[in-house]
Amino acid sequence: MKFGIMIRGQYPQGDDMRIRLAEDLETARQAEALGYDSILKGSHYSSYPFQSVQQIPFLAQVAALFPKLRLVAGVVLLPLHKPLDLAEQLATLDIMSNGKFVFGVGVGYREVEFQAFGTTMKDAGPRFEECLTAIRRLWAEDFVTMEGSHFRLDHANSTVKPIQQPGPPVWFGANADIGIRRAARMGDCWYINPHNKLATIARQMEVYKRALDAVGKPLPAEFPIMREVFIAKTRAEAIRLARPSLEVKYAAYRAWGQDKVMPKDDNFDTDFDALLDDRFLFGSPAEVVEQTLDLKRRFGVNYVVFGAHWPGMSLAQSLEQMHWLAEEVVPAVRAAA
Repeated sequence: MKFGIMIRGQYPQGDDMRIRLAEDLETARQAEALGYDSILKGSHYSSYPFQSVQQIPFLAQVAALFPKLRLVAGVVLLPLHKPLDLAEQLATLDIMSNGKFVFGVGVGYREVEFQAFGTTMKDAGPRFEECLTAIRRLWAEDFVTMEGSHFRLDHANSTVKPIQQPGPPVWFGANADIGIRRAARMGDCWYINPHNKLATIARQMEVYKRALDAVGKPLPAEFPIMREVFIAKTRAEAIRLARPSLEVKYAAYRAWGQDKVMPKDDNFDTDFDALLDDRFLFGSPAEVVEQTLDLKRRFGVNYVVFGAHWPGMSLAQSLEQMHWLAEEVVPAVRAAA
C-alpha cells in the first residue's frame, strides 16, 4: 500500500499567496519527513472564489526541495492544452524528479475553462484523446507528424524526453462511465475520484473490469483512489470540525457545476448530512484504518491519496491530520494489508 497527500491550495481571494505557497511547501516538507510516497497537485483556471498556485511550477519546486517524493499531476486537463507544450514541460518534470513523475489526466467539466481556451465540452473528449496520443508519440518517437483538431505536428520533436520510458504512468481521473471506459482503453489505471459514493464505485468497478476485459488488460498493478479524510477522537467530532470547510468547498463545486457531471445516482447537490453518506473517511484513527482497509478489500486499490486540507483550515490543523494519518493510520493499514 502506498499513500499520497493532495495539495489543492484552495485559498480565499485576497490572501497573500506568498504566505500560502510557503504553507503548501511546508506541507510537502512534512509529507517527505513523515514518509508519504507522493505529493499531488491539481489544476483549475478561473477558480473563484478560491485562488491557488499553478500545478507545473509548484511540482517543479517540490521536486527541487523534496526529492524523495513522487510527483503526481492530479490531474492535467488535456483538452485545454497543446500536446507539444505539455510533452516538453512534463518531460522536464520527470527529469527534475529523477523519474518520479506521474501524469494524471482528466477531461474537465467547466465551461469557463473550455471557453477561455477556445473549446467546448462537446469537443473535450476527442481533444483529450488526440492530445494524449500526441504526447505519448512525442515521448516515444524522434519525430512526429500528426494532424489534430487544434494542432498540427509536422516532423516535430519533443526537445527533452522523460526518464521513464516509454513515458510516465498515466492515471485517468474519471467520474462518469464513459471516462472509466476511456481509462481502461488508454490509461495505465483509473484514478478513482474523491466524490463518488462507495456504492457508485462498486457499480463502476464492474464497468471498468468489463472495459479492461474488452481490450485484454488485467487490473492495474498500481490502482489509486482519492478520499477526503478527517480524524478526531470520535466520528461525531471529526464531522463537527470538518463541516465548515467542506461545506464551503462543495458549495463552490456546485457553483462550478461539478454536481451536474456526476453519475446520475450520485449527485452531491444535497445537504451536508447526505453529502457525508458513504463518501469520506471520517472518524477515530481506528475507524479510518478500517474504512481504508475496506477500500482495499472492496475495490483492490493499493494507492490511497488523502485530501486533508480544505478552504478555511489552518496549516496547523492540516499538519495535525497528516501526522495522525502517518503515525496511526498508515502503519496499521500496511500491517493489515
